[in-house]
Amino acid sequence: MAGRVEGKVAFITGVARGQGRAHAVRLAEEGADIIGVDLLADVETIGYPMASAADLAETVAEVEKLGRRIVTAVADVRDEAALAAALDAGATELGRLDIVVANAGVSGTAAATDQLDLTAWRTLLDIDLTGCFLTAKVAIPHLVAGGRGGSIILTSSMLGLKGQGWMAAYVSAKHGLVGLMRSLANELAGQLIRVNSVHPGNVNTPMVDNESLRRMLRPDLDNPTIEDAAAVLGMLHLMPVPLIEAVDVANAVLFLASDEARYITGVALPVDAGATAKG
Repeated sequence: MAGRVEGKVAFITGVARGQGRAHAVRLAEEGADIIGVDLLADVETIGYPMASAADLAETVAEVEKLGRRIVTAVADVRDEAALAAALDAGATELGRLDIVVANAGVSGTAAATDQLDLTAWRTLLDIDLTGCFLTAKVAIPHLVAGGRGGSIILTSSMLGLKGQGWMAAYVSAKHGLVGLMRSLANELAGQLIRVNSVHPGNVNTPMVDNESLRRMLRPDLDNPTIEDAAAVLGMLHLMPVPLIEAVDVANAVLFLASDEARYITGVALPVDAGATAKG
């Protein structure tokens, strides 16, 4: 039986680990080939390590183990020329483009807004918001030229739909993605290119499970674990689940990428254990 995205090609940013890897593997399981990019370098104002070359190699191995093709490149989502070159090369090798998952993002360090460094603000917005804009910008000509429609999915956050103190840059960027998504949905509907956003809750990836965030959530402990932090994280969710898994978000991405969602566009879809439904 054919997969739900059989024969299609997906472009995924931040593909080396976490949600990006989960998206690549889940789409490959359902028949897609993958074009993937990642930075593979740390970012000065972000308080945890970025993905490594070994992480990217693991993603490649997992996709290829499923019998699908994957073309990868090192590229910064803030660099339009590098993104375009990576996508052009991948689309040339794999022959088409159907799905875009603008997934790359960072969380930054929590701080009161009047104490937030301007460089940290700009870096986070450049990656989380402008990076998605540039991903869509370089991909749209490929989708339009293909003449088959397509699906663009932007990774926002539960904090793209609700407020949260001490995270002004992150919350602003993730809210901005909703506006970008709705603008693109209006622009591209005539070409049958659908644009939606997903809004994960706390996902069990290195963006959540890292020393900086664990210490921020549990300053009462010398060496807090993710289990120690879970009690605080769980307060954000409505369901009694402090962390969801990356595959839970990947399943939503797969649905939005598939023909099952062929008439769904302009939608902000929470995958957040009810966080945005909390009063």
